[in-house]
Amino acid sequence: MSLNPTTYWNVSSGEKFAGLDPSDFTARPGSDLAYHTDIFIIAVLALAVLCRFPRAFARLTRASEWKNGYFFHHIRPSAPKPSIAVRRGPSQRSQRSAKTMVSDESDTVYDPTYLAYRERKGEPAPRNYPPHVAVCWPLLRSTVVFLRARVAPGFSIGQTLCLAVYFGVLAYCAFYKSSPFQDPVRAGFVAMSQLPIVFALATKNNLLGVLLGLGYEKLNFLHRFAGKMLVLAVNVHSVGYFYKWSAEGTFTQSIKLPMVVWGFVGLVCVDILYVFSTPFWRQRAYNVFLSSHFIGFGLLLPACWFHKPVMVPYVLATLAIYALDRLLRILKTRIKTATIRPIPELGLTRVEIPHLNAGWRAGQHVQLRVLSAGMGWTGWMEAHPFTIASCGTNIGVGGAQEGLVLMCKKAGDWTNDLFELAKVGGYSERGVQRDVKVMVEGPYGGPGHAIWASYSAAVFIVGGSGITFALSAIQELIQKDLDGASRVKAIELVWMVQDPASLTPLLPMFNMMIQQSDRAPLRICVYYTRAPNMTFHKDLMHPSMSLSPGRPRMSRILEDVITRTVGLGAGDKDRLGHTGMLVACCGPVGLSDDMVKAVGNVEKVRRNQVGGIEVHEEVFGW
Repeated sequence: MSLNPTTYWNVSSGEKFAGLDPSDFTARPGSDLAYHTDIFIIAVLALAVLCRFPRAFARLTRASEWKNGYFFHHIRPSAPKPSIAVRRGPSQRSQRSAKTMVSDESDTVYDPTYLAYRERKGEPAPRNYPPHVAVCWPLLRSTVVFLRARVAPGFSIGQTLCLAVYFGVLAYCAFYKSSPFQDPVRAGFVAMSQLPIVFALATKNNLLGVLLGLGYEKLNFLHRFAGKMLVLAVNVHSVGYFYKWSAEGTFTQSIKLPMVVWGFVGLVCVDILYVFSTPFWRQRAYNVFLSSHFIGFGLLLPACWFHKPVMVPYVLATLAIYALDRLLRILKTRIKTATIRPIPELGLTRVEIPHLNAGWRAGQHVQLRVLSAGMGWTGWMEAHPFTIASCGTNIGVGGAQEGLVLMCKKAGDWTNDLFELAKVGGYSERGVQRDVKVMVEGPYGGPGHAIWASYSAAVFIVGGSGITFALSAIQELIQKDLDGASRVKAIELVWMVQDPASLTPLLPMFNMMIQQSDRAPLRICVYYTRAPNMTFHKDLMHPSMSLSPGRPRMSRILEDVITRTVGLGAGDKDRLGHTGMLVACCGPVGLSDDMVKAVGNVEKVRRNQVGGIEVHEEVFGW
């Protein structure tokens, strides 16, 4: 659509000027095209939701799943406390010996009395195995492996194709029968259409994530891409008008219009947002990145409102999305008293909140604020994400007795302050500790629609502080197995650390978990990458635990687990046949990429023998 230079009246000043058509500030056919583009994007997302609906339906048919994964709460044990039968043997001596190795400043990460093996009186627990819905049909497993392959660190072929389609849809909307120099308003309509989408993908409680069974951090790559497309469209829209006005000699007159001034404010806002969203600021000065988002979007929305009346519905939709997210975040926030203890061997602080013992699923995380002057002038205002390290159950492996447990590794000023705050606490029978007020928001993320207890095997590959992710997941699997609600027949934990001394505080926990895993044998392999500073006594370890130097050979580990799972043969858990192997990873991007590569290298025959291999990734620093 071309605009001929024509003379118009400036209503505010009574002056004549040329080149600025009043229809530029009203609804035009381009706005309809942008609107239909949003409808098309929503339709594609609805198709993706429909494909994942069987999994969501299978999960939500179990009443227990409705209570977990959304809001924290506290449950009092309703059943009588089961009898405790702690096994005697070498592993018990290992627990006592390992505890003597822990320094006076710390304690074991978990109290072993909470981990005692439970034996029910009378008949065994009734079997109530969860339903299993695979992520895809068997014929498409090779396609999923291909889509999961990496094209860049932490970025898959599937994500690349998704963004390519997204870009193609927006490019069609922007350039179909249009030129940015002859019809610059079209790019403005494209930017307008992306405003609610960018906000929706940025919220922690977005509807799309709930329907797809994906945490907000898994959709963050879409948010960043949509944000870049918004910035690009706004700049093309602005440059197009600057060129048009300059060519017609009306730049000075046009730029003075109030609605153009508001448009210029919006341009400055989105450019500032882009600059401070780059990895340099996001990784080195996160508070600057966060503040720029609040200020930038706080000015962008009123700028859009006053820039063009046609944008008002999109601004209102954006405000509604933001308001709903803030409301849900308030409802998901709890202020409780927590006990913090330093664990020097692991370089972390253990945070225990006993008054929150239910409402989350294994693998989920929280946003934590410590409301203490000991965190500094602004430290008490900062919220940081941490994976929950305990299972959310009524009675069981570290559930109701311990409550919600976090393990906060020293990785910056805030976590260093938390560690120092814990060190100045008083002494108790469990070591150095102190009580502080905390604000916990969550839970977020996690397995989504997948039921980890429905797989035939589970492998957890974690690095460093990623052990918190594996601990909660394995505890939950063991607990469900004791309750007759797990199909898992083999569990493997691979933990990579720098120093073997990191194993010391967790040794009693590992030994007890191995003892409990009767019907789903647990094997733990620890690898260290630095020469040890002390002699580690391997006789303190359970026979199902190993300690080795170097890095693990992931392909061999996966092959061994498949062999164990298939070799156990048919049984009560195999009425549906082998239901697949879960491979979950928590650690740096490189570890996750190595895991995906190892899964892709598994032969097709072996993959089918176990019922397929599904991957779950939790990457540090999303």
